[in-house]
Amino acid sequence: MKRTIWTAALAACTLTAAAQIPGLEESTPVPLAEGGRIYRTEVVPYNARHDADARNREAGGYWMAFRPELITESSGDISAFYGAKVEIPFEWTDGRVFLHLENPGAGYSLWLNDQPVAEVNDALTPSEFDLTPYVRQGVNTFRVLMRARRLPIDATGTARPRFENSYLYYQNKRSIADFEIALVPDSLGRDFGMLDLKIVACNAYNYDEPVTVGYDIYSPQGKLLEFNMTEITIPGRSTDTVRYSPFIYGTYANKWEAGVKNPPLYRVMLFTRRNGVYKEYMPLKIGFGKTEFADGRLMRLGRELQLVRAEYNAAADRKTTLSELKSLKSKGKNTICPSYPQPVWFYELCDELGLYVIDCAAISAPEHRDDRRVGGTPSNDPALADEYLERVKSMYYRSRNFTCVIAYELGSPSGNGYNMYKAYEWLKSVEKSRPVIYGDAAGEWNSDL
Repeated sequence: MKRTIWTAALAACTLTAAAQIPGLEESTPVPLAEGGRIYRTEVVPYNARHDADARNREAGGYWMAFRPELITESSGDISAFYGAKVEIPFEWTDGRVFLHLENPGAGYSLWLNDQPVAEVNDALTPSEFDLTPYVRQGVNTFRVLMRARRLPIDATGTARPRFENSYLYYQNKRSIADFEIALVPDSLGRDFGMLDLKIVACNAYNYDEPVTVGYDIYSPQGKLLEFNMTEITIPGRSTDTVRYSPFIYGTYANKWEAGVKNPPLYRVMLFTRRNGVYKEYMPLKIGFGKTEFADGRLMRLGRELQLVRAEYNAAADRKTTLSELKSLKSKGKNTICPSYPQPVWFYELCDELGLYVIDCAAISAPEHRDDRRVGGTPSNDPALADEYLERVKSMYYRSRNFTCVIAYELGSPSGNGYNMYKAYEWLKSVEKSRPVIYGDAAGEWNSDL
């Protein structure tokens, strides 16, 4: 008990020093995006802690499955037209409504209530959309128009049921918009860890509102180690960031390492609170350790990583994937290299099994990869620069908080050029620790390894 109280006191001092509450001098409110596609960590909010612990998405009324049905096939540039009528309850119209779209099978245009929401060419990476400006109480009409044409950078993935794991979910207007989390060694080299947590808090009202966010963290053995919460006032239609960096003791006895039988994971719960009532929960699991690129070597907790790689994409279901990952691990493989972003449960399995992952953007343009003329390869065609960046961003924000991810790859072998340069620069601007690699860089500057 004494240690818990002492840790809480240290955490309060650390938070005040880092963020200067009240005021958050290090953080500047950011205007809230007005609908359309968004890039953030893939997580489902819950309105009760026991449902969050059990991952019971159906309970509480925050979540509903999205299963559009085939309406017509093959009409000009449209290969298929899927539609759905979804009843949105009144309570959802007083908050924010999002759509998670996965396994569409082709590039598509998304429409809601006869309004265009977004166009997406990448059929492999799950996408998130803010539907708040488009949704209404009662029946809402969705249209998903599949494109017959593919881009020259489209990869082919594992066949899964169309729209499997697609869903709608609701968040309060005072909520967690995103977060970034890691459990890392103390920066001064002391023998304990530090929780590096940034929570992006959202105020979707048109006026200033107080928003309370917080967290707690449990050891792999189930002991409560730390908790904290902070109230900040956020201007209307803005987000702001709360930073926490408490010391977490005993982490070196619970190091997350590839190859061990049961790699330990800490349980973290993020939450919001309003007038003494908890409003939403977001459950996470993280491991202790930090992957860094130093002097041309990939390091973790002071040791150079010895990677034994296997190229692998998740099977059509979680059970089969678990069996195949266990088989790869039994053969001495410790690093999984998929050729495009995977379902979120794939990264969860790798965290639980102790397998490193080098995540890869859904970019594949093997033809003409040696043609370095402008437009000779899609990777050197500036007209596709935004598409390259979109795929790299959607990869990064989905997997950045998983312990297993030790590096990012810009794409499958696709030649090199302007688009890959821009993709590398963007990734390095947001990822300060893990390396960014690209096999077709061929000695150029846009690959760390």
